[in-house]
Amino acid sequence: MSLEISARIGKKFALYLPKNVVDLLKIKEGDKVKILVEGEKMIVEVIRDPIDLALHGKKFAKISAEEVEKISLEEQNKYEGSP
Repeated sequence: MSLEISARIGKKFALYLPKNVVDLLKIKEGDKVKILVEGEKMIVEVIRDPIDLALHGKKFAKISAEEVEKISLEEQNKYEGSP
């Protein structure tokens, strides 16, 4: 995904994002960003909320409830009898 667009810095150095950028990145008010400065370049990266990613993000693995239960029991058995 690539897009180049101009924007202006507003009062108190606020950067106002054009609507097509907001729509493309699915940004909403209150989202957090990371800013990286390299020379004269500023890179703004959206920091996705882990819960939002879990619910709405791209899925890359699949696990059944039975597998979760099995792993949970194995982990609990590791710590049985620990002080």
